[in-house]
Amino acid sequence: MKVLFGIADRYEGTFTHRGVDVSSWRTDKLVKRGIAYVPQVDNVFPSLTVYENLQMGGLNMGSADLQKRIDQACEMFPEMQLRMSDLAASLSGGERQMLAISRALISDPTFLLLDEPTAALSPKYQQDIIGRINELRKQGITVLIIEQNAKLSLARSDRGYIFVGGKVAHVAPAIDLLNDPDIGAYFVGTR
Repeated sequence: MKVLFGIADRYEGTFTHRGVDVSSWRTDKLVKRGIAYVPQVDNVFPSLTVYENLQMGGLNMGSADLQKRIDQACEMFPEMQLRMSDLAASLSGGERQMLAISRALISDPTFLLLDEPTAALSPKYQQDIIGRINELRKQGITVLIIEQNAKLSLARSDRGYIFVGGKVAHVAPAIDLLNDPDIGAYFVGTR
């Protein structure tokens, strides 16, 4: 995922977005194109307030546009509205993930990359986060999730990809992957 977003070296392959090869594009150019990324860890600025974190998602916007986007992000994650003046360090794991996704939404992405959005979250927050990601998908945002909890994310996905050794080993509709009794073989190395 870091390779897709231009923050790790790419050794082979390409990444196209809407027919354009963006494999070697800088991160800022990817954001302008409508691609946003939420890393698994260190995805908020703990010493900044929730509001300041959200502002970081739109550094190049005018104040009116930025405020409009912050308001829109808070419609998806109303919990953030209640915590605007709190330091991000004071948020729970689930709230931090909501903040990180909210900040990514400030750039108005059409393609959202999420790295392990439910990692280390309680089952309640896992369901909540995946449910809200599904709402983004319904709004027309393409979402690519890397997730260890495959059952949880596939239940709300259109398509699933299984990678083995960094290469795509299997692609299928998500429902087919969920119902495939042999799918576990990919994860224990027998396939």
